[in-house]
Amino acid sequence: MRKILLSILLVGLLVSLIGCEESGTPSSEEPGGGNGTGIELALSAKQRVTSPIVGAPDLTALVDGNSAFAFDLYKALSEEEGNLFFSPYSISQALAMTYAGARGETEQQMAETLHFILSQGNLHPAFNALDLELASRGEGAKGKDEKGFRLNIVNAIWGQKNYKFLDAFLDVLAENYGAGLRLIDFINAAEDSRLTINDWVSDQTEERIKDLIPQGAIDEATRLVLTNAIYFNAAWLNPFQKEATQDGTFYLLDGSEVSVPMMSQIESLGYADGDGYLAVELPYDGSELSMVVLLPDDGEFEAFEGSLDVELADSILNDVEYRQVALTMPKFEFESEFSLAEALSAMGMPIAFSGAADFSGMTGTRELTIADVLHKAFVSVDEVGTEAAAATAVIMELTSMPEEPVQVTVDSPFIFLIRDIETGAILFVGRIMNPAA
Repeated sequence: MRKILLSILLVGLLVSLIGCEESGTPSSEEPGGGNGTGIELALSAKQRVTSPIVGAPDLTALVDGNSAFAFDLYKALSEEEGNLFFSPYSISQALAMTYAGARGETEQQMAETLHFILSQGNLHPAFNALDLELASRGEGAKGKDEKGFRLNIVNAIWGQKNYKFLDAFLDVLAENYGAGLRLIDFINAAEDSRLTINDWVSDQTEERIKDLIPQGAIDEATRLVLTNAIYFNAAWLNPFQKEATQDGTFYLLDGSEVSVPMMSQIESLGYADGDGYLAVELPYDGSELSMVVLLPDDGEFEAFEGSLDVELADSILNDVEYRQVALTMPKFEFESEFSLAEALSAMGMPIAFSGAADFSGMTGTRELTIADVLHKAFVSVDEVGTEAAAATAVIMELTSMPEEPVQVTVDSPFIFLIRDIETGAILFVGRIMNPAA
Protein backbone atom coordinates (compact mmCIF):
# COMPACT_ATOMS: atom_id res chain seq x y z
CA MET A 1 0.00 0.00 0.00
CA ARG A 2 1.36 3.41 -0.92
CA LYS A 3 2.74 5.42 1.97
CA ILE A 4 0.86 8.68 1.84
CA LEU A 5 0.54 11.73 4.08
CA LEU A 6 -2.44 12.10 6.34
CA SER A 7 -4.05 14.64 8.55
CA ILE A 8 -6.52 14.29 11.37
CA LEU A 9 -9.46 16.53 12.00
CA LEU A 10 -12.92 16.52 13.33
CA VAL A 11 -15.66 17.14 10.85
CA GLY A 12 -19.42 17.55 10.98
CA LEU A 13 -21.25 17.60 7.67
CA LEU A 14 -24.49 19.50 7.10
CA VAL A 15 -26.88 18.85 4.25
CA SER A 16 -30.22 20.70 4.01
CA LEU A 17 -32.54 19.24 1.43
CA ILE A 18 -35.61 20.86 -0.04
CA GLY A 19 -38.43 18.97 -1.68
CA CYS A 20 -42.03 17.91 -1.40
CA GLU A 21 -43.50 16.45 1.79
CA GLU A 22 -44.45 12.80 1.60
CA SER A 23 -45.30 10.13 4.09
CA GLY A 24 -42.65 9.45 6.72
CA THR A 25 -40.62 6.31 7.23
CA PRO A 26 -41.18 3.94 10.17
CA SER A 27 -39.76 5.43 13.35
CA SER A 28 -39.01 4.87 17.00
CA GLU A 29 -37.70 6.89 19.91
CA GLU A 30 -33.99 7.08 20.74
CA PRO A 31 -33.52 7.71 24.46
CA GLY A 32 -31.04 10.43 25.25
CA GLY A 33 -30.80 11.78 21.72
CA GLY A 34 -28.41 14.38 20.35
CA ASN A 35 -29.76 17.28 22.44
CA GLY A 36 -30.25 15.31 25.63
CA THR A 37 -33.88 14.44 24.86
CA GLY A 38 -35.51 11.57 23.05
CA ILE A 39 -35.18 11.91 19.27
CA GLU A 40 -37.43 10.04 16.87
CA LEU A 41 -35.56 7.68 14.56
CA ALA A 42 -36.44 6.50 11.07
CA LEU A 43 -34.75 3.13 11.26
CA SER A 44 -33.15 1.42 8.30
CA ALA A 45 -33.67 -2.31 8.24
CA LYS A 46 -29.90 -2.59 7.91
CA GLN A 47 -27.24 -2.58 10.62
CA ARG A 48 -23.68 -1.35 10.24
CA VAL A 49 -21.43 -4.00 8.68
CA THR A 50 -18.72 -4.51 11.27
CA SER A 51 -16.59 -6.89 9.20
CA PRO A 52 -16.76 -5.55 5.63
CA ILE A 53 -15.15 -7.69 2.96
CA VAL A 54 -12.87 -5.16 1.28
CA GLY A 55 -9.73 -6.16 -0.58
CA ALA A 56 -6.41 -4.37 -0.16
CA PRO A 57 -6.60 -2.86 -3.70
CA ASP A 58 -9.92 -1.15 -2.89
CA LEU A 59 -8.58 0.24 0.39
CA THR A 60 -5.46 1.50 -1.39
CA ALA A 61 -7.58 3.10 -4.13
CA LEU A 62 -9.70 4.88 -1.50
CA VAL A 63 -6.69 6.21 0.43
CA ASP A 64 -4.89 7.28 -2.76
CA GLY A 65 -7.99 9.08 -4.00
CA ASN A 66 -8.60 10.80 -0.66
CA SER A 67 -4.96 11.92 -0.59
CA ALA A 68 -5.18 13.35 -4.09
CA PHE A 69 -8.31 15.29 -3.08
CA ALA A 70 -6.54 16.52 0.07
CA PHE A 71 -3.78 18.24 -1.91
CA ASP A 72 -6.16 19.51 -4.59
CA LEU A 73 -8.22 21.19 -1.88
CA TYR A 74 -5.09 22.49 -0.14
CA LYS A 75 -4.08 24.25 -3.36
CA ALA A 76 -7.51 25.87 -3.61
CA LEU A 77 -7.60 26.99 0.04
CA SER A 78 -3.95 28.10 0.19
CA GLU A 79 -4.73 31.03 -2.08
CA GLU A 80 -6.00 32.82 1.03
CA GLU A 81 -3.42 34.41 3.32
CA GLY A 82 -2.59 33.23 6.82
CA ASN A 83 -2.66 30.00 8.79
CA LEU A 84 -4.69 27.10 7.43
CA PHE A 85 -6.03 23.87 8.90
CA PHE A 86 -8.70 21.45 7.69
CA SER A 87 -9.60 17.76 7.66
CA PRO A 88 -9.63 16.33 4.15
CA TYR A 89 -10.57 12.93 5.52
CA SER A 90 -13.68 14.20 7.23
CA ILE A 91 -14.66 16.33 4.26
CA SER A 92 -14.23 13.32 1.95
CA GLN A 93 -16.34 11.11 4.19
CA ALA A 94 -19.06 13.72 4.63
CA LEU A 95 -19.27 14.27 0.89
CA ALA A 96 -19.21 10.49 0.36
CA MET A 97 -22.48 10.24 2.28
CA THR A 98 -23.91 12.96 0.04
CA TYR A 99 -22.45 11.21 -3.02
CA ALA A 100 -24.49 8.11 -2.12
CA GLY A 101 -27.55 10.03 -3.33
CA ALA A 102 -25.96 11.58 -6.43
CA ARG A 103 -26.84 10.34 -9.91
CA GLY A 104 -25.98 11.12 -13.54
CA GLU A 105 -23.55 13.94 -14.34
CA THR A 106 -23.70 15.15 -10.73
CA GLU A 107 -22.37 11.79 -9.60
CA GLN A 108 -19.68 11.82 -12.31
CA GLN A 109 -18.42 15.31 -11.43
CA MET A 110 -18.34 14.55 -7.72
CA ALA A 111 -16.40 11.34 -8.35
CA GLU A 112 -13.82 13.14 -10.48
CA THR A 113 -13.39 16.05 -8.07
CA LEU A 114 -13.27 13.92 -4.93
CA HIS A 115 -11.11 11.27 -6.66
CA PHE A 116 -13.65 8.55 -5.87
CA ILE A 117 -12.09 5.93 -8.13
CA LEU A 118 -14.22 3.04 -6.88
CA SER A 119 -17.80 2.34 -7.90
CA GLN A 120 -20.58 3.29 -5.47
CA GLY A 121 -20.92 -0.39 -4.56
CA ASN A 122 -17.26 -0.61 -3.54
CA LEU A 123 -16.59 2.94 -2.31
CA HIS A 124 -18.87 2.96 0.72
CA PRO A 125 -17.73 -0.43 2.09
CA ALA A 126 -14.12 0.79 1.65
CA PHE A 127 -14.90 3.90 3.74
CA ASN A 128 -16.44 1.59 6.34
CA ALA A 129 -13.35 -0.63 6.39
CA LEU A 130 -11.01 2.36 6.70
CA ASP A 131 -13.13 3.83 9.52
CA LEU A 132 -13.01 0.56 11.41
CA GLU A 133 -9.26 0.32 10.85
CA LEU A 134 -8.73 3.82 12.24
CA ALA A 135 -10.98 3.02 15.20
CA SER A 136 -8.52 0.32 16.25
CA ARG A 137 -5.68 2.81 16.68
CA GLY A 138 -4.21 3.94 19.98
CA GLU A 139 -4.99 1.02 22.28
CA GLY A 140 -3.11 1.74 25.52
CA ALA A 141 -1.57 4.94 24.11
CA LYS A 142 -1.54 8.30 25.88
CA GLY A 143 -3.53 11.39 25.05
CA LYS A 144 -2.45 15.00 25.23
CA ASP A 145 -4.36 15.14 28.50
CA GLU A 146 -4.96 12.54 31.20
CA LYS A 147 -7.83 10.78 29.38
CA GLY A 148 -5.75 8.66 27.01
CA PHE A 149 -5.52 8.51 23.22
CA ARG A 150 -8.69 9.35 21.26
CA LEU A 151 -9.47 9.10 17.58
CA ASN A 152 -13.26 9.16 17.40
CA ILE A 153 -15.18 9.20 14.11
CA VAL A 154 -18.99 9.39 14.34
CA ASN A 155 -21.79 9.95 11.80
CA ALA A 156 -25.42 11.00 12.16
CA ILE A 157 -28.20 12.03 9.77
CA TRP A 158 -30.91 14.51 10.65
CA GLY A 159 -34.05 14.49 8.49
CA GLN A 160 -37.35 16.37 8.34
CA LYS A 161 -40.27 14.59 9.98
CA ASN A 162 -42.85 13.25 7.52
CA TYR A 163 -40.47 13.59 4.57
CA LYS A 164 -39.79 10.49 2.51
CA PHE A 165 -36.19 9.36 1.95
CA LEU A 166 -35.46 6.32 -0.17
CA ASP A 167 -34.80 3.14 1.79
CA ALA A 168 -31.83 2.29 -0.46
CA PHE A 169 -30.14 5.60 0.43
CA LEU A 170 -30.71 5.11 4.16
CA ASP A 171 -29.45 1.53 3.91
CA VAL A 172 -26.11 2.62 2.39
CA LEU A 173 -25.55 5.11 5.19
CA ALA A 174 -26.62 2.66 7.90
CA GLU A 175 -24.49 -0.23 6.64
CA ASN A 176 -21.31 1.74 5.89
CA TYR A 177 -21.36 4.85 8.08
CA GLY A 178 -23.36 3.71 11.10
CA ALA A 179 -25.67 6.68 10.60
CA GLY A 180 -29.33 6.40 11.55
CA LEU A 181 -31.86 9.02 10.43
CA ARG A 182 -32.85 11.24 13.37
CA LEU A 183 -36.15 12.97 12.70
CA ILE A 184 -36.48 16.62 13.70
CA ASP A 185 -38.73 19.48 12.59
CA PHE A 186 -36.86 21.99 10.42
CA ILE A 187 -40.14 23.46 9.12
CA ASN A 188 -41.65 24.51 12.45
CA ALA A 189 -38.53 24.63 14.66
CA ALA A 190 -35.58 25.57 12.47
CA GLU A 191 -33.62 27.33 15.21
CA ASP A 192 -34.15 24.51 17.73
CA SER A 193 -33.00 22.04 15.06
CA ARG A 194 -29.84 24.07 14.41
CA LEU A 195 -29.03 24.16 18.12
CA THR A 196 -29.65 20.42 18.46
CA ILE A 197 -27.22 19.58 15.66
CA ASN A 198 -24.64 22.08 16.90
CA ASP A 199 -24.87 20.57 20.39
CA TRP A 200 -24.26 17.11 18.91
CA VAL A 201 -21.19 18.33 17.03
CA SER A 202 -19.88 20.05 20.15
CA ASP A 203 -20.38 16.89 22.23
CA GLN A 204 -18.61 14.69 19.67
CA THR A 205 -15.63 17.08 19.44
CA GLU A 206 -15.26 17.57 23.20
CA GLU A 207 -16.57 21.14 22.78
CA ARG A 208 -13.77 22.18 20.41
CA ILE A 209 -16.16 22.85 17.52
CA LYS A 210 -19.04 25.04 18.57
CA ASP A 211 -21.68 26.78 16.46
CA LEU A 212 -20.79 24.86 13.31
CA ILE A 213 -24.06 25.85 11.66
CA PRO A 214 -24.58 29.63 11.82
CA GLN A 215 -27.95 31.30 12.31
CA GLY A 216 -29.96 31.33 9.12
CA ALA A 217 -28.24 28.32 7.54
CA ILE A 218 -31.16 26.11 8.57
CA ASP A 219 -34.69 27.25 7.79
CA GLU A 220 -38.10 25.85 6.86
CA ALA A 221 -36.68 24.68 3.51
CA THR A 222 -34.14 22.34 5.13
CA ARG A 223 -34.87 18.65 4.74
CA LEU A 224 -31.67 16.76 5.60
CA VAL A 225 -28.44 17.32 7.52
CA LEU A 226 -25.63 14.75 7.37
CA THR A 227 -23.04 15.12 10.11
CA ASN A 228 -19.63 13.53 10.52
CA ALA A 229 -17.49 14.34 13.55
CA ILE A 230 -13.85 13.41 14.19
CA TYR A 231 -11.89 14.10 17.36
CA PHE A 232 -8.16 13.44 17.79
CA ASN A 233 -6.12 13.68 20.98
CA ALA A 234 -2.68 12.08 21.19
CA ALA A 235 0.58 12.45 23.06
CA TRP A 236 3.93 12.51 21.31
CA LEU A 237 5.93 9.29 21.49
CA ASN A 238 8.82 11.56 22.51
CA PRO A 239 7.39 14.54 24.40
CA PHE A 240 9.23 17.85 24.44
CA GLN A 241 10.50 18.98 27.83
CA LYS A 242 8.58 22.08 28.88
CA GLU A 243 11.65 23.58 30.55
CA ALA A 244 13.43 23.52 27.19
CA THR A 245 10.78 25.76 25.58
CA GLN A 246 11.99 29.33 25.13
CA ASP A 247 10.83 32.35 23.19
CA GLY A 248 12.47 32.40 19.77
CA THR A 249 12.24 34.17 16.44
CA PHE A 250 9.92 33.03 13.65
CA TYR A 251 10.62 34.65 10.28
CA LEU A 252 7.58 35.61 8.19
CA LEU A 253 7.50 35.59 4.39
CA ASP A 254 7.38 39.39 4.19
CA GLY A 255 10.71 39.65 6.01
CA SER A 256 9.27 40.64 9.38
CA GLU A 257 9.76 38.64 12.57
CA VAL A 258 7.63 37.52 15.53
CA SER A 259 8.66 36.08 18.88
CA VAL A 260 6.92 32.80 19.77
CA PRO A 261 7.46 29.90 22.23
CA MET A 262 9.80 27.41 20.52
CA MET A 263 9.99 23.78 21.70
CA SER A 264 13.28 21.85 21.43
CA GLN A 265 14.37 18.21 21.64
CA ILE A 266 17.02 15.81 20.36
CA GLU A 267 15.42 12.51 19.39
CA SER A 268 15.44 9.76 16.79
CA LEU A 269 12.88 11.04 14.28
CA GLY A 270 11.93 10.46 10.68
CA TYR A 271 13.98 12.80 8.49
CA ALA A 272 14.33 13.58 4.79
CA ASP A 273 16.43 16.24 3.07
CA GLY A 274 15.14 16.93 -0.44
CA ASP A 275 15.51 19.51 -3.19
CA GLY A 276 14.26 22.71 -1.59
CA TYR A 277 12.90 21.27 1.66
CA LEU A 278 13.45 19.34 4.89
CA ALA A 279 10.91 16.88 6.30
CA VAL A 280 10.59 15.66 9.89
CA GLU A 281 8.14 12.99 11.06
CA LEU A 282 7.10 13.01 14.72
CA PRO A 283 5.31 9.81 15.83
CA TYR A 284 2.53 9.86 18.38
CA ASP A 285 2.47 7.47 21.34
CA GLY A 286 1.83 3.96 20.05
CA SER A 287 3.71 4.72 16.79
CA GLU A 288 0.54 4.29 14.71
CA LEU A 289 0.03 7.93 13.72
CA SER A 290 2.43 10.78 13.13
CA MET A 291 2.77 14.45 12.25
CA VAL A 292 4.90 15.25 9.21
CA VAL A 293 6.45 18.75 9.13
CA LEU A 294 7.48 19.99 5.67
CA LEU A 295 9.91 22.94 5.95
CA PRO A 296 10.81 24.63 2.64
CA ASP A 297 14.26 26.17 2.28
CA ASP A 298 14.61 29.92 2.74
CA GLY A 299 12.97 31.70 -0.17
CA GLU A 300 11.41 28.48 -1.47
CA PHE A 301 8.08 28.36 0.38
CA GLU A 302 5.86 29.51 -2.48
CA ALA A 303 7.62 27.30 -5.04
CA PHE A 304 7.42 24.26 -2.77
CA GLU A 305 3.80 24.89 -1.85
CA GLY A 306 2.89 25.27 -5.51
CA SER A 307 4.50 21.93 -6.35
CA LEU A 308 3.05 19.97 -3.43
CA ASP A 309 0.75 17.19 -4.63
CA VAL A 310 0.13 13.56 -3.81
CA GLU A 311 3.07 12.36 -5.93
CA LEU A 312 5.56 14.68 -4.19
CA ALA A 313 4.10 13.80 -0.79
CA ASP A 314 4.45 10.10 -1.57
CA SER A 315 8.06 10.62 -2.66
CA ILE A 316 8.91 12.54 0.51
CA LEU A 317 7.45 9.87 2.78
CA ASN A 318 9.31 7.14 0.92
CA ASP A 319 12.57 9.03 1.55
CA VAL A 320 12.06 9.40 5.30
CA GLU A 321 14.66 7.61 7.41
CA TYR A 322 15.15 7.71 11.16
CA ARG A 323 18.06 9.83 12.37
CA GLN A 324 19.04 11.78 15.44
CA VAL A 325 17.41 15.17 14.94
CA ALA A 326 17.88 18.30 17.03
CA LEU A 327 14.43 19.76 16.42
CA THR A 328 13.21 23.22 17.30
CA MET A 329 9.62 24.12 16.37
CA PRO A 330 6.87 26.46 17.62
CA LYS A 331 3.92 25.70 19.82
CA PHE A 332 0.70 26.79 18.14
CA GLU A 333 -3.07 26.80 18.50
CA PHE A 334 -5.64 28.26 16.14
CA GLU A 335 -8.96 27.76 14.34
CA SER A 336 -9.85 27.86 10.65
CA GLU A 337 -13.22 28.09 8.95
CA PHE A 338 -14.19 28.04 5.30
CA SER A 339 -17.04 28.16 2.84
CA LEU A 340 -16.06 25.49 0.33
CA ALA A 341 -18.78 25.86 -2.32
CA GLU A 342 -16.73 28.11 -4.59
CA ALA A 343 -13.58 26.01 -4.23
CA LEU A 344 -15.34 22.70 -4.91
CA SER A 345 -17.17 24.16 -7.89
CA ALA A 346 -13.89 25.42 -9.35
CA MET A 347 -12.28 22.04 -8.70
CA GLY A 348 -14.76 20.32 -11.00
CA MET A 349 -18.20 19.71 -9.46
CA PRO A 350 -20.26 22.85 -10.31
CA ILE A 351 -23.40 20.92 -11.23
CA ALA A 352 -23.85 19.79 -7.61
CA PHE A 353 -24.26 23.47 -6.69
CA SER A 354 -26.66 24.31 -9.53
CA GLY A 355 -30.29 23.81 -10.41
CA ALA A 356 -29.24 20.94 -12.68
CA ALA A 357 -28.03 18.86 -9.70
CA ASP A 358 -29.27 15.28 -9.55
CA PHE A 359 -29.51 13.87 -6.02
CA SER A 360 -32.46 11.68 -6.91
CA GLY A 361 -30.80 8.76 -5.11
CA MET A 362 -31.87 10.41 -1.85
CA THR A 363 -35.56 11.00 -2.45
CA GLY A 364 -36.40 9.84 -5.96
CA THR A 365 -36.69 13.44 -7.22
CA ARG A 366 -34.21 15.93 -8.73
CA GLU A 367 -35.22 18.82 -6.48
CA LEU A 368 -32.07 19.03 -4.37
CA THR A 369 -28.90 21.06 -4.84
CA ILE A 370 -25.96 21.93 -2.58
CA ALA A 371 -26.14 25.55 -1.39
CA ASP A 372 -22.81 25.56 0.47
CA VAL A 373 -20.22 23.39 2.19
CA LEU A 374 -19.06 24.82 5.51
CA HIS A 375 -15.96 23.67 7.40
CA LYS A 376 -14.56 24.59 10.79
CA ALA A 377 -11.40 23.18 12.40
CA PHE A 378 -9.26 23.52 15.54
CA VAL A 379 -5.69 22.39 16.27
CA SER A 380 -3.44 22.69 19.33
CA VAL A 381 0.20 21.53 19.35
CA ASP A 382 2.41 21.77 22.43
CA GLU A 383 5.14 19.89 24.30
CA VAL A 384 2.81 17.04 25.24
CA GLY A 385 1.07 16.28 21.95
CA THR A 386 -1.73 17.31 19.59
CA GLU A 387 -5.47 17.94 19.87
CA ALA A 388 -7.47 18.44 16.68
CA ALA A 389 -11.13 18.76 15.80
CA ALA A 390 -13.22 19.81 12.82
CA ALA A 391 -16.74 19.94 11.44
CA THR A 392 -18.11 20.21 7.91
CA ALA A 393 -21.58 21.22 6.83
CA VAL A 394 -22.94 20.45 3.36
CA ILE A 395 -26.09 22.52 3.03
CA MET A 396 -28.48 21.30 0.35
CA GLU A 397 -31.60 22.99 -0.90
CA LEU A 398 -33.95 22.93 -3.85
CA THR A 399 -33.23 23.76 -7.04
CA SER A 400 19.57 3.20 14.76
CA MET A 401 23.22 3.95 16.07
CA PRO A 402 23.86 7.27 17.88
CA GLU A 403 24.98 9.93 15.45
CA GLU A 404 25.51 13.64 15.18
CA PRO A 405 21.99 15.10 15.20
CA VAL A 406 20.67 16.90 12.17
CA GLN A 407 19.81 20.49 13.02
CA VAL A 408 16.22 21.41 12.11
CA THR A 409 14.85 24.75 13.27
CA VAL A 410 11.30 25.38 12.13
CA ASP A 411 11.45 29.17 12.29
CA SER A 412 9.72 30.10 9.05
CA PRO A 413 6.40 29.22 7.39
CA PHE A 414 5.81 25.48 7.07
CA ILE A 415 3.20 22.89 6.12
CA PHE A 416 2.23 19.98 8.35
CA LEU A 417 0.17 16.82 8.07
CA ILE A 418 -1.10 14.19 10.48
CA ARG A 419 -1.25 10.70 9.04
CA ASP A 420 -2.10 7.10 9.85
CA ILE A 421 1.18 5.33 9.17
CA GLU A 422 -0.13 1.91 8.13
CA THR A 423 -2.91 2.96 5.74
CA GLY A 424 -1.50 6.31 4.72
CA ALA A 425 -4.93 7.94 5.24
CA ILE A 426 -4.73 11.76 5.31
CA LEU A 427 -6.67 13.13 8.27
CA PHE A 428 -5.32 16.68 8.63
CA VAL A 429 -3.41 19.22 6.55
CA GLY A 430 -2.21 22.56 7.89
CA ARG A 431 -0.01 25.55 7.19
CA ILE A 432 1.66 27.84 9.71
CA MET A 433 2.41 31.27 8.29
CA ASN A 434 2.49 33.03 11.66
CA PRO A 435 2.28 30.94 14.86
CA ALA A 436 1.62 34.11 16.84
CA ALA A 437 -1.55 34.91 14.88
